[in-house]
Amino acid sequence: MSDTQAVRLAVRKTYKLYIGGAFPRSESGRSYVVTSSKGDFLANASKASRKDARDAVSAARKAFAGWSGATAYNRGQILYRIAEMLEGRRAQFVAELTEAGTRKAKDAGGIVDAAIDRLVWYAGWSDKIAAVAGAANPVAGPYLNISSPEPTGVVAVIAPDEPLLGLVSVIAPVIVTGNTCVVVASERAPLPSITLAEVLATSDLPGGVVNVLTGSVKEIAPWLAAHMDVNAIDLTGVAEEDLAIACEQAAAENLKRVLRPSAPDWSADPGTKRMTAFLETKTVWHPTGI
Repeated sequence: MSDTQAVRLAVRKTYKLYIGGAFPRSESGRSYVVTSSKGDFLANASKASRKDARDAVSAARKAFAGWSGATAYNRGQILYRIAEMLEGRRAQFVAELTEAGTRKAKDAGGIVDAAIDRLVWYAGWSDKIAAVAGAANPVAGPYLNISSPEPTGVVAVIAPDEPLLGLVSVIAPVIVTGNTCVVVASERAPLPSITLAEVLATSDLPGGVVNVLTGSVKEIAPWLAAHMDVNAIDLTGVAEEDLAIACEQAAAENLKRVLRPSAPDWSADPGTKRMTAFLETKTVWHPTGI
C-alpha cells in the first residue's frame, strides 16, 4: 500500500440539536468548533438560533400533556432506564469529560458514576415527592382541605459548565415531577450534553420531554426568558450578572418561576429544592359530615 493510500481523512462529526426526539441541524445552518483543553479539534456543534429555541418550546409543550399525565411510577422507571443507558456509554462520557479538560481521566470516571447515581436517586423520588410536598391542611369548619403538587409546565434550563453531573442535576428534577424542558447546553463543553441526548433518544423517554440546544447562551437565554409559552426558567448556567438580571426581567412578563442558585455544589446531597421549585400547588376543599 502506498503512502497516499495509507492516508485517511477523518470524518468530522457535527453534533446536532435534539428537538422533539429528533436530531435536526440548526435552521440557521450555523455551527461552531469545539476544541479540547489543549486546543485540538474535537467536533463541530450546531449553533442554535431563536427559531430553534421556538421549535424546542413547541416540542416541549406538545409533549407536556402526555408526560405530566403519566404515572409517577412510570416516570421513575424511565429515569432509571436513562441511568442504565448512561452506564452503557460510560467510557464515552469519561473520554469526553477528559478531552474537554473538565476532569482528569480518574476523576471523570467518578463524575460519570455520580451522574448515573443521581438519576437513580431522582427516579426513586418520582412517586414520593407528592407525599412530601402535599398535605392535608387543618381548617376550622366541616371541610377537608388537601394540597397536592402539580408540574408547572415547560421549563427552560440554562445548564451549568459542569457538563454531565451538573447537567443531569438540573434536568432530572425538572422532568421527574412531570415538567418538560428546553435545555441550553454548556457552550464551552457541549459534547456530553449531545451524547446525553443520544442516550435519551434510545431510552423510553418520549420525544419532546427534553430538548437540547447548543450554541450561545447570550443569544438564546433572553429569548427563552421572554417566551410566553415557557412557564419557568432555571438560570443556573448564567454566569454574567447583567445577563441574569435581563433574563429575570424578561421572565416577569408572564410571571415565570425563576430559579437562580448561587454556585451549586454538585457533589452535595441535592435535596428536594429543585423538584419543588417547578411545582404548583393545587388545593381542594371538600365538605365533610351530613
